[in-house]
Amino acid sequence: MKFTGNNVLVTGASRGIGAQIAKTLAEMGLKVWVNYRSGEAEADAVKAEIEAAGGKAETIGFDVSDEAAFIAAIKTIIESDGELSYLVNNAGITKDGLAMRMKTEQFMEVINANLTSTFIGCREALKVMRKKRFGSVVNIASIVGETGNAGQTNYSASKGGTIAMTKSFAIEAASSGIRYNTVTPGFIATEMTDVLKDEVKEAFTAKIPMGRFGEPREVAEAVAFLLSDHASYITGETLKVNGGMYM
Repeated sequence: MKFTGNNVLVTGASRGIGAQIAKTLAEMGLKVWVNYRSGEAEADAVKAEIEAAGGKAETIGFDVSDEAAFIAAIKTIIESDGELSYLVNNAGITKDGLAMRMKTEQFMEVINANLTSTFIGCREALKVMRKKRFGSVVNIASIVGETGNAGQTNYSASKGGTIAMTKSFAIEAASSGIRYNTVTPGFIATEMTDVLKDEVKEAFTAKIPMGRFGEPREVAEAVAFLLSDHASYITGETLKVNGGMYM
């Protein structure tokens, strides 16, 4: 794929979908800043794998829900590379539980980690990207932000909010040449889904028209497309990567 910019920050990139996004974008020629909160060793391993394949990467540790830390991280990237061309807001957490038993603190922890952090990243990216009148941001939401899910009121709210917020950023940033889009993965084969019991996996698979879980690379390549020059006239969109589970 063709990219006009040179570098990208991927949050939550030490494992799972985020790690695959980082590796895929590096394969396509971008310098990748691999963010982690606590998984320093895992982030170092992602960096090493990228470099072993001939790519460029740096690790950068900070908590995305810490506003000052996020701002400082972007400043570090600008000081190093002179720009931030692309941002993938991927980091997130779950704190599942039935709504009637969910404490407000449990709700807000997920909102802050998933939605507020994405707002901070989108806002700070806009500030630096508008100076060159170029940039692209992809926010990773979820199928449950579109459909809802029992036991995930907080997570659904955070991801549904991400979808709506992305559209607003897209409207505000379009005149500055900056695009904002969302990817909503369905059930993807990662460490999180590996722990599910076989009967649970089978039940979910039965609801997927394509008859299987997705692969992290399938999400990563969708992200790459939206960031790339090939999507230069696409903004404010939600790209579903869910095997047809929700259309």
